[in-house]
Amino acid sequence: MNRTPPSARSTTRRIRRLPVVVLVVVVAAITAALGHQLSQSSSSSSAVLPSNTLRIDHRGALGETDGAVPDGATVFDDEIPAVAKLDPDLLKALRRAATDAADDGVEFYVNSGWRSPEYQNHLLREAISKYGSEDEAARWVATATTSPHVSGDAVDIGHSDTTVWLAKNGAEYGLCQIYRNEPWHYELRPDAIDGGCPRMYADPTQDPRMQQ
Repeated sequence: MNRTPPSARSTTRRIRRLPVVVLVVVVAAITAALGHQLSQSSSSSSAVLPSNTLRIDHRGALGETDGAVPDGATVFDDEIPAVAKLDPDLLKALRRAATDAADDGVEFYVNSGWRSPEYQNHLLREAISKYGSEDEAARWVATATTSPHVSGDAVDIGHSDTTVWLAKNGAEYGLCQIYRNEPWHYELRPDAIDGGCPRMYADPTQDPRMQQ
């Protein structure tokens, strides 16, 4: 049997260990690179966190306490500020009408009611962005100083069957559609019980109250 000289065996062991050493070096380099990227990512996240937080806080500030209405709200939901802060006479008329409408299988859902000035301004800014100009937005959203929603004197009723019912029966309760382009927008007009609802404006821009 041929024996491998000692010097050859040492060389063989060094050659076999070489890939292991290279692998360790490569793994260390990759780990260092990943650590650097994670550090940069963490720094970037920290840099944008304040603006994200502000957006979340902003949305919270314009929640139910400012008049936003959750899905499924009705005129009987006293725990919702948009309903509870409506003018008491308007709310009473709405509830009387809703009670009678229930006999016809109609339920009075509320899409919007009372709004804070901040929420009204927010909606106006959204309308300007959507319609492209203040003049066009004014056909749909009033300012905080003129909107009857801010004073609690207007309600936007949801579901077409409810607006159809109100168009036919609302005057009996003093509930009138005010703008022809907004079949969901109702306000209290007590004289309508005897004399019928007044003539509707084409849109809010024709309403003298909006010119203040």
